[in-house]
Amino acid sequence: MSIKILHIDSNHPILWQQLEEAGFENHADFKSSKEEIEAKIQDYNGIVIRSRFKIDKTFLDKATNLQFIARVGAGLESIDCDYALSKDIELIAAPEGNRNAVAEHTLGMILSLFNKLNIADYEIRSGQWNRESNRGHELDGKTVGIIGYGNMGKAFAKKLRGFDVEVLCYDIQDNVGDENARQVSLKELHEKTDVLSLHIPWTPETDRMVDAAFINEFKKPIWIINTSRGKNIVTADLVETMKTGKVLGAGLDVLEYEKLSFETLFQDKNTPEAFQYLLDGRKVILTPHIAGWTFESHERLAQVIVDKIKKVYSK
Repeated sequence: MSIKILHIDSNHPILWQQLEEAGFENHADFKSSKEEIEAKIQDYNGIVIRSRFKIDKTFLDKATNLQFIARVGAGLESIDCDYALSKDIELIAAPEGNRNAVAEHTLGMILSLFNKLNIADYEIRSGQWNRESNRGHELDGKTVGIIGYGNMGKAFAKKLRGFDVEVLCYDIQDNVGDENARQVSLKELHEKTDVLSLHIPWTPETDRMVDAAFINEFKKPIWIINTSRGKNIVTADLVETMKTGKVLGAGLDVLEYEKLSFETLFQDKNTPEAFQYLLDGRKVILTPHIAGWTFESHERLAQVIVDKIKKVYSK
């Protein structure tokens, strides 16, 4: 029996090509609405997605022949995972595919913040030559605290091996520390961290986790880097702690105002007051959810998904 796969988002061509070569039957629909996809999803055994819409109970109830959902990305938050698993649907993601890209982007944000690269570049282009106001900080001698020590956190810690820094990690799983980071309690992380980097999924436990109370638990003023999910930080609280000096700077690749699809920023046209502060701030670097979005990761993500789909049918 031919395994029919519906692709609802565009991806690197090797994904389609290699699945076809392996004997799978590919179909594409990049434009139809969720409801239109639901009307025909019973004809498919697999679906390949990025983040166009949520795979919820309504969708899954109509997907009567679905055997797997493959998300070309790291997280599965756009899928009702528990309900899918209750229907014996295999869930596939590819955090291995873009972990290196996220790690490099995270490090780049830290170095740019510390050395005021974005500010200095803008000032030079504006005809300003300001050396003292652009005096930077060195990463050596600092303590980097990583929350979430899975694929992304481990890849980032590996990038730090060339720096004379102490790397600590906190995770809900036990015994995840390695030669690149020492696993500690949240209390010790709060006591020692200079730079906080988030590498956690968006779950009920992590939603709005980094709020004013959480930030003020840190003993020292900190820099915050978020390349995980925007809703893990309360933006208004981040801004308030920046105003008090508790947060020295922030590198944000993700924002709580993003749509689930990651394709646009706001749900409406109003700019939240807290976000306007970030836009105007000189101690903030903002990027549009591109930490894992490199040319190399584009291909690597597709390859990981192909390999995992083939593995499902080789069992």
